[in-house]
Amino acid sequence: MRTVGVEEELLLVDPETGEPQALSAAVLARAAQDEPDQDVFEKELHNQMLEFATHPQSGMDELHAEIVRCRKEAARLAGDSGCAVASLATSPLPVSPSIGIGRRYQWMAEQYGIATREQLVMGCHVHVSVDSDEEAVAIVDRIQPWLTVLAAISANSPFWQGKDTGYSSYRSRVWQRWPSAGPTEPFRSAERYHQRVADMVATGVILDEGMIYFDARLSRTYPTVEIRVSDVCLQADTAALLATLARGLVETAAREWRADKEPVTHSVSLLRLAAWRAARSGLTEELLHPETMHRMPAETVVRALLEHVEDALADSGDLDRARESCAELLRHGNGARVQRELLERTGSLRSVVTECVRLTQA
Repeated sequence: MRTVGVEEELLLVDPETGEPQALSAAVLARAAQDEPDQDVFEKELHNQMLEFATHPQSGMDELHAEIVRCRKEAARLAGDSGCAVASLATSPLPVSPSIGIGRRYQWMAEQYGIATREQLVMGCHVHVSVDSDEEAVAIVDRIQPWLTVLAAISANSPFWQGKDTGYSSYRSRVWQRWPSAGPTEPFRSAERYHQRVADMVATGVILDEGMIYFDARLSRTYPTVEIRVSDVCLQADTAALLATLARGLVETAAREWRADKEPVTHSVSLLRLAAWRAARSGLTEELLHPETMHRMPAETVVRALLEHVEDALADSGDLDRARESCAELLRHGNGARVQRELLERTGSLRSVVTECVRLTQA
């Protein structure tokens, strides 16, 4: 059974006003004081962000519990430091982000200018274990068209600097400003993948391999494929569903590779259009079907994803739960829809943030 781990980036906010707070150093210091050997919480590009990484799990119940545990611990540490955590992929309220100290972050600020200053965006990265680099590259090649469905499911960033953007995932549009971000054409072999990465680093446009921001990449730290297309999800249930579907995609792709089934290949241009459509629509309108690239209702495309990974989910015991979670999500909406409904009900973006603080731990 493939193991799965999740990294989530959380927004630090004032618990009363909902305004972002640059207190990550204080939260991390508190974490180090309480648990000197902890390896869960990390700093991020901006001081208004806090990242955690779960331990890898084989069972989705255990992974869900781990996500909930990490969120609650993050909330405790933030509370002790004078702030709260919200699983929001962008700040609904206006903010002037402050960049963290350190050579790496300062290099990025100098190199990319305003694009770095505006990258206060919170994502969710899913790591799925693989047996080899060859298998990993075969998987990356085969899952590309389906990643936009994960992006639509996770969409949780409709607001930016106090205004509705018209997008369900504006985070993904901001993220695309990095020069190495986005979908990729098939690599076909591990050798070609590593050569592409080396060539990109050699240009000097990016600092190192850690700045390879492909939608799906080989982790430089773990024996995993890392899927990086998703907003941080408002609720832990959605994050667990995302991880379940990601593992299903990885296992399905590996089986196709072993069976010598060629990947469905679309041009990067089409993949970028599909990603834009997912960011714009989320689950409320149409998406591009990953196999045909024709516009279809989001519900139809989500069901197509479930059918695509059905055998893998059945074998891991996750099929019924994934079906139920998808149906629930389509009925009640993802984070973007919830945020907009909260604004319609309360008339206040501050109230949106404070309610999302509660939902983060729900």
